[in-house]
Amino acid sequence: MRWELAEVYESPHGQVRWDSFGEGETVVLMHGTPFSSFVWRDVANALSARYRVYLWDMPGYGGSAKFEGQDVSLAAQQEVFTGWLRHCGLNEPSVIAHDFGGAVSLRSALLDGVRYRRLALLDAVSVRPWGSGFFRLVNANAEVFAALPPHLHESLVRGYLTTAAHRELRPDVLDRMVAPWLGEDGQPAFYRQIAQADERYTREVEDRYGDLDCPVLVGWGENDTWLPADRARELARRIPHARLEWIPQAGHLVQEDNPARVTALVMEFLAS
Repeated sequence: MRWELAEVYESPHGQVRWDSFGEGETVVLMHGTPFSSFVWRDVANALSARYRVYLWDMPGYGGSAKFEGQDVSLAAQQEVFTGWLRHCGLNEPSVIAHDFGGAVSLRSALLDGVRYRRLALLDAVSVRPWGSGFFRLVNANAEVFAALPPHLHESLVRGYLTTAAHRELRPDVLDRMVAPWLGEDGQPAFYRQIAQADERYTREVEDRYGDLDCPVLVGWGENDTWLPADRARELARRIPHARLEWIPQAGHLVQEDNPARVTALVMEFLAS
């Protein structure tokens, strides 16, 4: 299954692949970890009928650069996102952010002063504690896991990704999600991004969520086992004007579990 982003942005933390299509008001779609813009393909296609849709792969993810010593922390992704928006000339876009993308979008808004027309946070890394049990185990033992033989590493990544979804992932979709994490560059990159995950990056902004001055939607998979429902309620509580919506028959990877509901929810939010 092909998914390629045609444009290039040379960021301070490595080359970023991005693309845009459609016409209308600007909507930026942000992926999380350990995913890429690929997870947005169905939603992006539907949104492009009414909007100009922008997608990007964070440094260290998808088709973007991966290299030894790379800074792929939330602070680095914030710097890249803010810079990429300026590079593309995107002034006050609507942003739809999933997982780590939520934390990045929040940091850019609250620390860099980036303004959004609207902000949708879907199963967003935002309120501590975050990270599945496996994620925390790898975070504490990244060097050990990075030394796994390639075939065991691939099995581990496949197994881990399946736990993000409530429904069984199609084999071709799972293959495409796993592919960026294989090989000489991909395997160390997988453990690098987990090793650099640190809750201090959300702690720095959690007390300021109420300062967001744009309409905010908090959307959450009803069956999310990576970031349980109490995180959604707490995030919505900290953003007093936020609207909380549950996505049925969906785990953490809501775009794969229920793309129709996600698309409808986002479309309604953007038009409201």
